[in-house]
Amino acid sequence: MFAEFDWMGALRTSPAMWVILICSVLTLGYALERTWYYWKRRGNMDATLASAMVAVRSGNSEEASRALGAEPGPLGPVGVEMLRHLDADADAAEEKLQIAISEERLKLERNLGFLGTMGNTAPLIGLLGTVWGIMRAFHDMALTGSAGPSVVAAGIAEALLTTAAGLMVAVPAVMLYNHFVRRMNVVLTTAENHARTLRIEARKHRGRVPAARVAA
Repeated sequence: MFAEFDWMGALRTSPAMWVILICSVLTLGYALERTWYYWKRRGNMDATLASAMVAVRSGNSEEASRALGAEPGPLGPVGVEMLRHLDADADAAEEKLQIAISEERLKLERNLGFLGTMGNTAPLIGLLGTVWGIMRAFHDMALTGSAGPSVVAAGIAEALLTTAAGLMVAVPAVMLYNHFVRRMNVVLTTAENHARTLRIEARKHRGRVPAARVAA
């Protein structure tokens, strides 16, 4: 069925198909970009926390900062920020923590809004193309004066193609969006919990472990 379908004819006669095609290319591009970014920022935050804790307990704050700085995940910058403001009061330290987490969230969720938008919008674009195609099919039947089943079926099939194409774009976009959002929430929650644990441990040893001297 699909092998015999006139795909180029559908593209020429349906503006919605061109819009969906462009959306599909952009969705693929943003998905690949986010996949590459998350892959670059993968790390082992548990191992990094363990190394930083050992350094803090042994009185080597510089080593703890180096261990955190080598972590590509959110724990790296968030943990360094905690060590940098180790002597701040509880409210100020909490504010610094939330600011650091927010900055990492902005980096991780960049372009995710487009994927979510495509998941919601692509089916509507396809539906618009279907309505447009059905109107054009009935208009052509009125001009030719033919309303045979084959003529009607061909026009409706061509019109419904845009809805199918919109769903083919929307379903992967929604799945990718949910995957990235869940992964973002997991890494940010892990980073926040590890940073709090590191700060508590560092404050225990504050008498013999000075605050980390991190270059601005």
